[in-house]
Amino acid sequence: MRGPRAADTTSGPSARHSRRRSRLGPFDRPAGALRVVVVLIALALALVQLPGCMRVGPDYESPLPDVPDVWSQELTEGLAEGEADLQTWWTTLDDPVLNSLILRATDGNRDLAIAAGRVREAQARYGIATGGRWPDIDGYGSFQREQLSGDFAPDPDDRVGDFYGTGLEASWELDFWGRIARQVESADASFAASVESYRDVLVLLYAELATAYVNLRTQQERLRYALANAEAQRQTLQLVGDRYKAGLVPSLDLRQAELNLATTESTVPIFRTSIAQAIHRMSILLGEPPGALRDELLEPLPIPDVPDTVLVGIPANLLRQRPDIRVAERELAAQTARIGVATAELYPSFHLPGSIGWEGLYESGSDLFTSGTSVWSLGAVFRWNIFSGGRIRNQIKVEDARTEQALAFYEKTVLEALGDFEDAIVAYAQENERQRALVRSVEAAQASVELARTLYRTGLTDFQTVLDMERSLFQQEDSLAESEGLVTANVVRIYRALGGGWGAPPEPEAEGAELEEPDEGEAER
Repeated sequence: MRGPRAADTTSGPSARHSRRRSRLGPFDRPAGALRVVVVLIALALALVQLPGCMRVGPDYESPLPDVPDVWSQELTEGLAEGEADLQTWWTTLDDPVLNSLILRATDGNRDLAIAAGRVREAQARYGIATGGRWPDIDGYGSFQREQLSGDFAPDPDDRVGDFYGTGLEASWELDFWGRIARQVESADASFAASVESYRDVLVLLYAELATAYVNLRTQQERLRYALANAEAQRQTLQLVGDRYKAGLVPSLDLRQAELNLATTESTVPIFRTSIAQAIHRMSILLGEPPGALRDELLEPLPIPDVPDTVLVGIPANLLRQRPDIRVAERELAAQTARIGVATAELYPSFHLPGSIGWEGLYESGSDLFTSGTSVWSLGAVFRWNIFSGGRIRNQIKVEDARTEQALAFYEKTVLEALGDFEDAIVAYAQENERQRALVRSVEAAQASVELARTLYRTGLTDFQTVLDMERSLFQQEDSLAESEGLVTANVVRIYRALGGGWGAPPEPEAEGAELEEPDEGEAER
């Protein structure tokens, strides 16, 4: 089919195209269009260096919470002020098995993997926000076959034509009031908060794993005492049985001995259940099936011993070390920047639209860019919301209220952190005293049992005394094992309250992001 004879007509598609060409301004060669592209690029490079003329909304200032200079709880024996080795605090317990579990948990824990994914998500959101500083450039292309009315093209051969258009369109918002800058500021703070959340997961993971490990060894120690006491009580039952057969003691003594033994034996399944559950919990923390560590941990080992002195630092260190406090501070910074984003909606926005392209009629065998006409446009547009029914101002109030909530949450987090540590050092100090008393009570109970059995064999005391001493011995030994575990667990609790552990392993990988420690109160890095 023949294409339309554009050169011979004064109406129809060709005439319409000619009028458009004369209106837009033709270029004799594609080089003319290239000059427009160069102008656009030069303008873009100039404007991209232009920061927001002003930033509406409040500038963020890091809060200064009222933190005491010293701990309210007196640092008793075993606690002292000083720079604590928080990054690898578990090594102070001197347990190679625990050290190995900590390293494995870093690689396999699922909560840590989730936190790392959130870091990458926040980084991507930061990239979305920074993309607002640049123009949106879209390419377009179209092809259309048309048949015109006979009123415009009397010649039937001119009524059908192929039209094409292709080019680029761009639109750029000038950040005159700092709306985009505030969005970037908020996204940057949110990204930093996600990094601190990852570190907080590390702190909680290591503390929970160490606590579960200490609980495992404690339950194994309690089981050992239960089995040892049950064996001693069997020997007592054998002794009473022999004396009963000889007619030297009543059947009541025999039944009481059986009762005492059965009561002790009934505790064994409880301890074994706790041991299995501790192993299951640690396996899950390592990202493995519940029974994966059974063969590795089922063999009893001593409860990890605590260092002679635990260094605790000063209260102000919590603000720098605890990730949950740092998360709350960064979230406050992010929310403060959102006030500026909402406030910018009160002011006009300015945009620079532009386009460049080629349009024309297509004829078979013709060159696409020489047969058509280059077209371009540049302009400036502003939009200003004159009336919104109070929507914008109420949105600003919403962001103000959320910022007040974020500040209150930050202050609450600081107070709870101080309380966590004060509780931990009180528990550690008091449990130490309890343990020392239990050591003395166990020694006395052991001596009492031996003496009561000797007196019973010689007929100088009744069997009730033996029963009382054996029950007391088991109770005191069980309490001692429990106390030894609590002392070590309270050391773990102290390090967790201090925020220890997040600086030792590698941080989550996030391409193009630096996960170093942000400066306190810094709104933009």
